[in-house]
Amino acid sequence: MPDVDVVVARRAAVLGKPVGHSLSPVIHNAGYRAAGLTGWSYTAIECAEDELPGLVAGLGPEWAGLSLTMPLKEAALSVAAVVAPVAAVVGAANTLVRRPDGTWYADNTDVEGMVRVLTDVGVPAGASITVLGAGGTARAALAAAARLGADQVTVVARRAAAVADLRPVAEKLDLPLTGAAWADAAGHLGVDVVISTVPKGVADPLAVADWGSGTVLFDALYDPWPTPLAAAAAAAGCRVISGLDLLLAQAVGQFELFTGVPAPVSAMSTALRQERALTSGS
Repeated sequence: MPDVDVVVARRAAVLGKPVGHSLSPVIHNAGYRAAGLTGWSYTAIECAEDELPGLVAGLGPEWAGLSLTMPLKEAALSVAAVVAPVAAVVGAANTLVRRPDGTWYADNTDVEGMVRVLTDVGVPAGASITVLGAGGTARAALAAAARLGADQVTVVARRAAAVADLRPVAEKLDLPLTGAAWADAAGHLGVDVVISTVPKGVADPLAVADWGSGTVLFDALYDPWPTPLAAAAAAAGCRVISGLDLLLAQAVGQFELFTGVPAPVSAMSTALRQERALTSGS
C-alpha cells in the first residue's frame, strides 16, 4: 500500500470579549496559506477573563498558540508556566505559546510591534514621547519607548491613580516618567511622538489642538479610520501610524512564535488591507 502524507492539524486562535470584530484570523490564515502550512487554522473565540483558565486547560495538543486581546492580557500571565521578561515587566501578555511539555509560555509582541512601526517611520533614539491613556496598551508603549531610548515620556490620563499604577513599570524599565492631567493634554502634543492608546472617541476633542509638522502620531485605533485625532494630525503634516500597522506587526511576531517559521509579511499585509477595504466599504 503506498505511503500517504498525513496532514497534522494545528490550531491557533484569538481570544477576547468581544472578539467577533477581530481581523487577526484574516492575517494569520493568509500567512499559513502563503507559508504552505497545510493543516493550520486560526479562529476567534469569545472568552471572558474568568473563563480563561478553564478554556486553556481544556485545549488539546493540536493547539499551538493563542492571541489575547482585551480583557485577557493581564489574566494571561496567570495561566503561563513561563513568562517572557518583557511581559513580566509590563504586567501583560498578548500571546500564549504551547510548549512541548504541554504548558504555556506568555509573551508580549505588542512591544516589539510598536518598536517596529515607529522605527519604520524614522523615529530617532532619544525621542520625546507623550502617551495618551494609561491602560494595557500604554504599558506596552512604555516598554517600546524604553527600547527606543526615549529621553522623556509623559503619560496623560483621565485618572491620576492610573498614572501611579504605571510608575513601577517605568521604574523597572529605567524610564523617566511624568504624569499629566487629561485637561492639559493639548499642551503635551508638541513632542517627537504621540502614542494614543485611549478608546474610540476619547481623544476626539484633541483634534483641534496645534500640531507640529515634525510630530509622529501613532493612534492605536483603526475603526473607524481616520479618527478625528489622526485626521487633524495628518492635515498638519504629521506622519500618522494606525492601529492596523500595530495589528500586523504584533501578528507577525505571534505567527513566528506559533509556527517557528518566518512570517510571509507581504501576504499577511495584503490580506489585512483587502479585508479592511471590504469591511469599511472603501
